Amino acid sequence: MKMRSRLMAGMLLACAAMGCAMPIWSPNPDVRARQLIYQSESLRHIPEIWERIWMLDQPDHATPYRVHGGVI
Repeated sequence: MKMRSRLMAGMLLACAAMGCAMPIWSPNPDVRARQLIYQSESLRHIPEIWERIWMLDQPDHATPYRVHGGVI
């Protein structure tokens, strides 16, 4: 049992070290700039999607002023 927990801890440590050692972005500045632009463009749409899901982009029907409903 103790050997299995040591093995699992070692594998977890190896995976964490590998993730920290391998960069997510390209070392080439041109490719890295394109990757960052694509990433930021996809994240830019999150507030719009959130407003559409919660229907916050719909018009507000509770007007703060009185509207005359009849013909003048």
